[in-house]
Amino acid sequence: MPLDAEQLAAFRRLAAGLDRIDGEAYAAAGRDPLLPILGLGPADAPLCFFGRDPGADEVRHGQPFVGSSGQLLRAELHRHLAPDVPYSFDEGLRVGAGFFWISTVPYKPLHNKAWSPAVRRRFQPLIQHMLSAQWRGGDVITLGNEAFEWFSIGLAGDELALRLHPLPHPSPANARWRPHFPRLLKARLDALLPSA
Repeated sequence: MPLDAEQLAAFRRLAAGLDRIDGEAYAAAGRDPLLPILGLGPADAPLCFFGRDPGADEVRHGQPFVGSSGQLLRAELHRHLAPDVPYSFDEGLRVGAGFFWISTVPYKPLHNKAWSPAVRRRFQPLIQHMLSAQWRGGDVITLGNEAFEWFSIGLAGDELALRLHPLPHPSPANARWRPHFPRLLKARLDALLPSA
């Protein structure tokens, strides 16, 4: 479900005040640095994948969860839902279209350093509204500490009744947990999502 004009304007207003948006990455990709990178998805999506923020690949493609970490996630999701079809970038997008994708702050920060808690709090009401107004699901797979902890920094009580399923962030920088990520995600998908 795409953003409406009012939602887009709200994101642009919040982003205009950020001093750590990676303007060079957006310029190199020919993309507007105030346009949020959100996947969203169908309102009846069975799962939401909730991450930290986009990286350079996400900026280049204008799609969330398509960089190295996102490809690891999408490949396992694809293996779960379409095990007989060879995986490719386009197949990952196709299979992923049935899910809801969102992050704490939908803008790439400089040097891929996580946005501060203050910036996450600033965007939280708008992200919370997106979750509650555009998605009817209940199961959220969070990726990494920042995504998981987002749900404890001042949410407006009963607006979100969700079941969180935390996983470590699959970033190449997370050397301890990245090798285990496919197995951990598979266990979550086996429990939450009927396979093909």
